[in-house]
Amino acid sequence: MLRIILTLDYEIHGNGEGYPHDLMIEPTARLLRLCEKFGAKLTLMPDVAEILKFKEYKEQHDRDDYSYDAIASQLRGAVKDGHDVQLHIHSSYFNARHDNGYWIQDWSEYDFASLPYERMCSMVGTCKRFLESLLSPVDTAYRCVAFRAANWSVSPSNNVIRALIDHNIKIDSSVFKYGRRKGLVSFDYSQACSPIVPWRVRKDDMCSRDDSGSLWELPIYSEHRWIGAFVTCNRIFRAVMSLRHKFVRVARSSQQNKFHASHKREGLLLTVAPSTQGEGWLATLFQRHAWKADFNQCGGKQLINAVDRASRTYDSRLDQVLPFTLIGHPKLFTKRNERSLTSFLAHCAQHPDRFQFDTLSGVTRFVKQWEAHSQGGH
Repeated sequence: MLRIILTLDYEIHGNGEGYPHDLMIEPTARLLRLCEKFGAKLTLMPDVAEILKFKEYKEQHDRDDYSYDAIASQLRGAVKDGHDVQLHIHSSYFNARHDNGYWIQDWSEYDFASLPYERMCSMVGTCKRFLESLLSPVDTAYRCVAFRAANWSVSPSNNVIRALIDHNIKIDSSVFKYGRRKGLVSFDYSQACSPIVPWRVRKDDMCSRDDSGSLWELPIYSEHRWIGAFVTCNRIFRAVMSLRHKFVRVARSSQQNKFHASHKREGLLLTVAPSTQGEGWLATLFQRHAWKADFNQCGGKQLINAVDRASRTYDSRLDQVLPFTLIGHPKLFTKRNERSLTSFLAHCAQHPDRFQFDTLSGVTRFVKQWEAHSQGGH
C-alpha cells in the first residue's frame, strides 16, 4: 500500500516579492478545504526563516503587513485539524532586509549546503525552536522532526546531516532521484538509493544508505522521463511566474551579480527540465530528466498514472507500506491546479486498498517495513 504524502513548501516568491495573504494563506486555505473533502492530510513546510522576518517586521513597524498573525493562526489550525507542519528553510533570509515592499536577501547564504556547520546548525536550531514553541500549545505531542532544504540544497551532505541529527531531526525530504543541477546550487542525485523507498542515510552522503544511520531520507517521488512529459498547462503557468518574478534587482557584490545573471538566464529552464542546466537544448530534448511528483506542475492524469505505476512497481505485498511523496507550493495553486489535483485525490480516495493519505512525520511508524523492503533489494 502507498501512503500519499502531500507536502507544501509554504513561502512567497523566491526573489522576495509578494505578500503572504495572496501567495500563502488564501491558496493554502483552499487546499486544506480540498483535502478535507477527500480525507487527505497536508504537510505544510513553512519557510521559517522568512516567517521570522515577517514577525520582526510586525514588531518593528507595529503593522502586520506580512500577515504574521494569520500565518501563525493557519499553522496552528492545520495542526489542530490533524495535518502536519515541518521545517523548510531559505537560508538567504536570515540576514534579509526590507526595502519598499521587497525582501533583499543575503545571496551569499543562498546555498544552504555550502554553509559552515556552525551557521547551518544555528539556523536549524532557531527554526525548530520557533515551530515547537508555536505549535506545542495546540498539540503537546508536536515535534519538529522533518526538514526540506530550499532548492533541494543538501549536497555536499556531511554538515547538513550532522546539523539535522544534532537537533533531533529524524527525516529529510530534499532529495529526488535523477535530479541534477549545476549553478549557484549544485547537486547530483542520480545515484540516490530509490525514487520512493526511504533509506537511512550515510553520515556524509544523503543519497547513500547506511543501516546504522539515524537520519531517514524520504525522497520526493520522481521518474526518469523524456522532455515531453514536462509540457502541461500547469507547468507553463509556473514558467510565466518565474519570468514575472525574476531576480532582477541591482546587486551590490560580485556574488550577487553572479546570482542574478544566473537566474535570469536559467529561470525558464528550471521549470522545464531542472536536471539539464548548462547542457544545452539538444541534450534537453534527447535525454531523460527528473520528473518530480509536483502537484502544481503536473497534470491530474499524469499524477494518477504515476501513482498507479508506483503501486504496480513497488507495492508487491499488501502489508507493505511506502510513502509516495508529492511536493507543491501555495503560490502556484491556481483554480486550474485545484481541478487537476482534485482528480488525483479522488482517484486515491476511490482505491483505499492501494492508497491511504498520511503526513510526513506520521509515516515514521512504518520504519521497520521500509527496512525490510530495502533489504529485499527494491
